[in-house]
Amino acid sequence: MEVVVGRLGRAHGIHGEVSVEVRTDEPDLRFAAGAVLRLASPRPLQLTVASTRMHQDRLLVRFAELGDRTAAESLRGVELLAEVDAHAGPADPDEFYDRQLVGLAARTTDGLLVGTVVEVQHLPGQDLLVVRAADREHLIPFVTALVPSVDLAAGTVGVEAVPGLLDDAALADDTGPGGGA
Repeated sequence: MEVVVGRLGRAHGIHGEVSVEVRTDEPDLRFAAGAVLRLASPRPLQLTVASTRMHQDRLLVRFAELGDRTAAESLRGVELLAEVDAHAGPADPDEFYDRQLVGLAARTTDGLLVGTVVEVQHLPGQDLLVVRAADREHLIPFVTALVPSVDLAAGTVGVEAVPGLLDDAALADDTGPGGGA
């Protein structure tokens, strides 16, 4: 299975080095020298990481296939994909891949169904769970105070029903596993 691990940014210098907007919690693994990544575009191009370095809080990567600034700049904005084991998860038990969260039923800590996680948005300040209910979407900050539990085996995420976060009238009184929405 392939997952997005980054997005190519501006070229840096004249030798094909490029900035990468990291979209993985494991950049040391995904951007290690020798790692092979695929472009998320119609082009059947794979890129092999030749070297990486940090420069002013940005990851700079040199790929073996990009020999100059023009080649690097031509791929600006393209997402990078890495092949991962479909059943693998991060080493830290409190971290999750997006693909593990999408499809889980979101329930309040009282058991009321909120909806289904349909996306994880990665914003500069924090990650958000996009939870689709029958008639709307909820954007729930993915922080322990608001999402105290993730149970992959049960297929659920627990959500604190704090005032203003959820529309209480939209919550379903369905305590079965997975439930509606």
